[in-house]
Amino acid sequence: MSEIPLHKLRRPRKLSKVGYERLSNSAPSPNGDEHGSPTDGMPLSPRGAASARRKGKRRERYIDDADHPEEHAGLLGDAEDVQDGEYRDDEEQEHRDRREPSTPRSPWSRKFKPPQDKSRTVPFRPPDKLRSRFPANIVRNQKYNAFTFLPIVFYEQFKFFFNLYFLLVALSQFVPALKIGFIATYVAPLAFVLFVTMGKEAYDDYKRNLRDREANSARYLILTPTTSNSSPDLGRDDGPHTRSVPSSALRVGDLVLLEKNQRVPTDLVLLRTSDASGTCFIRTDQLDGETDWKLRVAVPTCQKLPSERELMELDAEIYADAPTKDIHTFIGTFTINSPRSASEDGVPMVQVPTVEPLTAENVLWANTVLAAGSAIGFVVYTGPETRAVMNTSHPETKVGLLDLEINRLAKILCAVTFALSFALVALNGFRGLWYIYIFRFLILFSSIIPISLRVNLDMGKTVYAQQIMSDSEIPNTIVRTSTLPEELGRIEYLLSDKTGTLTQNEMEMRKLHMGTVSYGYDSMDEVVHQLAVAFGASAEHAHKRLGSTTTGAQLATRGRRDMSSRVHDVVLSLALCHNVTPVTNDDGTVTYQASSPDEVAIVKWTESVGLTLTYRDRTRIELQTPSGTRITYDVLDLFPFTSESKRMGIVVRDTQTGEIMFLQKGADAVMASIVQRNDWLEEECANMAREGLRTLVMARRKLSEQSYALFKERHHHASIKLEGRNEAMATVVSELLERDLELLGLTGVEDKLQDEVKSTLELLRNAGIKIWMLTGDKIETATCIAISTKLVARNQYIHQVAKLKTASEVRDQLEFLQNKLDCCLVIDGESLQLCLNLFKNEFIEIATKLSAVVACRCSPTQKADVARLIRHHTKKRVCCIGDGGNDVSMIQAADVGVGIVGKEGKQASLAADFSVTQFSHLTKLLLWHGRNSYRRSAKLAQFVIHRGLIISVMQAVFSAIFYFAPIALYQGWLMVGYATVYTMAPVFSLVLDRDVNEDLALLYPELYKELTKGRVLSFKTFFMWLMISVYQGAAIMIMSLVLFENEFLNIVSISFTALILNELIMVALEITTWHIYMVISEVATLFFYVISIAFLPEYFDLTFVISVRFAWKVAVIVAISAFPLYIIKLIRSRIAPAASSKLL
Repeated sequence: MSEIPLHKLRRPRKLSKVGYERLSNSAPSPNGDEHGSPTDGMPLSPRGAASARRKGKRRERYIDDADHPEEHAGLLGDAEDVQDGEYRDDEEQEHRDRREPSTPRSPWSRKFKPPQDKSRTVPFRPPDKLRSRFPANIVRNQKYNAFTFLPIVFYEQFKFFFNLYFLLVALSQFVPALKIGFIATYVAPLAFVLFVTMGKEAYDDYKRNLRDREANSARYLILTPTTSNSSPDLGRDDGPHTRSVPSSALRVGDLVLLEKNQRVPTDLVLLRTSDASGTCFIRTDQLDGETDWKLRVAVPTCQKLPSERELMELDAEIYADAPTKDIHTFIGTFTINSPRSASEDGVPMVQVPTVEPLTAENVLWANTVLAAGSAIGFVVYTGPETRAVMNTSHPETKVGLLDLEINRLAKILCAVTFALSFALVALNGFRGLWYIYIFRFLILFSSIIPISLRVNLDMGKTVYAQQIMSDSEIPNTIVRTSTLPEELGRIEYLLSDKTGTLTQNEMEMRKLHMGTVSYGYDSMDEVVHQLAVAFGASAEHAHKRLGSTTTGAQLATRGRRDMSSRVHDVVLSLALCHNVTPVTNDDGTVTYQASSPDEVAIVKWTESVGLTLTYRDRTRIELQTPSGTRITYDVLDLFPFTSESKRMGIVVRDTQTGEIMFLQKGADAVMASIVQRNDWLEEECANMAREGLRTLVMARRKLSEQSYALFKERHHHASIKLEGRNEAMATVVSELLERDLELLGLTGVEDKLQDEVKSTLELLRNAGIKIWMLTGDKIETATCIAISTKLVARNQYIHQVAKLKTASEVRDQLEFLQNKLDCCLVIDGESLQLCLNLFKNEFIEIATKLSAVVACRCSPTQKADVARLIRHHTKKRVCCIGDGGNDVSMIQAADVGVGIVGKEGKQASLAADFSVTQFSHLTKLLLWHGRNSYRRSAKLAQFVIHRGLIISVMQAVFSAIFYFAPIALYQGWLMVGYATVYTMAPVFSLVLDRDVNEDLALLYPELYKELTKGRVLSFKTFFMWLMISVYQGAAIMIMSLVLFENEFLNIVSISFTALILNELIMVALEITTWHIYMVISEVATLFFYVISIAFLPEYFDLTFVISVRFAWKVAVIVAISAFPLYIIKLIRSRIAPAASSKLL
């Protein structure tokens, strides 16, 4: 079966690729060879022959099996087709090689390509063989499959020394010579921890699988030829059929029909739209985080076709460069073959293909949403090659720093255990089977590293998660990763998105300043009145009212008329100078769409004062005046906003008067030198910037027909230059248009901030957290928001770094920053990338010392890279917060990812470790819940280690006195009870302890700063607990032996009772703020222990236990072990009190 079946169409021949006709595979060759050479029996011109020799191998791919007998006819004609095709293809190949010599373009020459080259040339209706080279369009976020689940989960668990140690101890109990006590006491806790972890991982992965299946099964319509392949004529039907396929079945070369509000399933080249102008709007919030709609343009050739049927019959191909992460660039071409033509003598003419360039504005990236109308796109990248997937990093399994610290302590404890075992055997002179004794001692001392520590910490994390989710002050907060609550208490860097996280992305025009008069938000009704007067709506009324007044009043009226005309000029200019398009929705309402929300805010404001934008296309703008009449302007030229020019201009002609105006608005920095001299612009811009308003300067220049004609001629000459075209065009604009513009006014637009953003940032800064803002927005916008959110202090210097190109420029900037660490750095994505490529370590070292950093025009990958760099360089905890799909990579790269459920959907919230509903909830999450979680877990961990150490010290003392015999001091149920019912509840009640109340924690964020130093759980505190354990264990055991009665059983009962009471007292000494559960757990545990003595006669002599001798001996032992510690604690609280205790 051929790769593309050949059928007769209306056109004489159908070419499968620029000018090629397929040859039959089974056509007999003149020399008798069954398959024949592609050139056999074909009269080729010298150029054609050379071409054939050069491309012999490549053309073999064209030779297909013949299914239709009519294909055997006219072999000579076919050969000519091939010859012409070779000639044309050569020419095209040379043209492409000149353009980018390193990239072979033809898909048929892929075997000559280097393996890493993934660029592609895809013909319309490509063969299956070509399609199969590209990855399937499958979304897969699962971490495991049926085969990898157990190995990966076990590896993740046992890569921790902690768990590996317990596994070895548990396995040792199956060796008879090493067996001590019940096997269940060693195996059960480990099995419990493993089953809980596996269950949780399996459930999480199942949920991911469901989400993947939902995404992969979403249905899309693809265009298919109108008739079946067996039909001899494709062209009789009215139009192409559509077929519904799941997203996962889409392949490169498919034509996908998208409807309004449908998510784009793959990267598509936009061929046609339902809008006659060939444009459509898309929402890119899940890709770059910006909620404003973006304009995309269809390929002009395809848009001009009368119907979709012609699109299906088109003999064309699309070249697309290798897939990259950059969502702002795309390099491609659209090549269409002109219809075949023959000269008079019947010799086919050389066919010259028409090539059109394709850029990012012709492409719809996957994960964007078609905002209006319908569109047809050609699939160029699928699955892992789409921009959306390439910008998404796979989540790692996050492990808290506390867990890593405890893992380190476990290694120290293991070394202590081994040293102790070896010392006891050595002191005994290595008698008998000493190596067996070493192992028996190791197992006896295994309680030094208690498995219950893992259980306690995991249960503690669950309690913290529950407390966070049930907090009424931060409603709808969700803990998605329950292993990380302690990390919230150690954050030192906060990386935040801007749009939708710090701001609501709702723009509002707040101020209009015209030099002599300023209109604030509350005085806009005066603008409405002045505009109405200017447009004559109330002119007659004003004339009647003022007609018979005095000369003075008439003068005043003239002054007012003058003000009206100024208001008229500035409002009209604002209503014309923009790229906003009004879109009518299904319900009849009109929404404004533009690439910048500032522009929408200004156009909405002109509508609110009476001048409404009713229609806009590329050549015409229509406005409705306050009196209801329509005025129309022709758009003659448009100079769009760029980050380099920082301004946009438009040349319009009034269709009624023929007056031509050049209108321009832009940033004050560039406009100041373009407008006529004035004395107020700079000062007013500074005032508005201090209020956090985004300023735009509006200016205009009236043009005569002659001056515009001169400009048009010069501009056209510049536009056809081959070198330096952009610079030449910009020069013409600046020389002929951008001179002495009349300054009309200054607008101030506010980007509404999220609730309590300013106070939240201030609190977090006081808590010692350094805040970075990473955004996909422009430098000017980001700077404004940095000021209005108080990310930048009132008079702090803002250092902007943009458009860096060379290493020397980067070095100069870094040297400047090195000497000015108190400034706020604002850097664009391009310069940031250059800094990271050339001077990664130096840049991060300097940037992490700055009080605030704002990175603009960041791609999702750059955000994630910055998060990882800060983590690796500073070794500090990094929290990332965002609300859009573009923030997912950053959230996953952080130690703690926080997602906000916002207007941009739930993608960030679902990928995050913690989900909140607004930015201000971060204060409570970090300063209260995070601080408590870390303090409690640190205290709990050290106490559980102490609990294991004390009993091991007692065992060591016991063995040392009784001839270094590896015999257990406490066996069976006593050991089970000690690890569970006798101590667990009081020790676990430490998860409810708190040193200050909630109000104080939020009032004094400096308390949080104390924790980030990690002093709550450090080697110093660990060794303090180690010394306490050694002292108490030795004191209890030695005193028990000193007060030794005749029977061994009495030693066990005295020492064990003293041990339990000692632990209950130690818990009470550790508690700062008592909770009712703590009291209950202490009393209940003591009661349970007393009752259980009656049921354990093999360990307790009941007659001795209820005697007075027993009571006073236990009391003395407990007093000696616990009282000194109480005294030491009392002295410390007086001499060196904790920071929190000073506030109580």
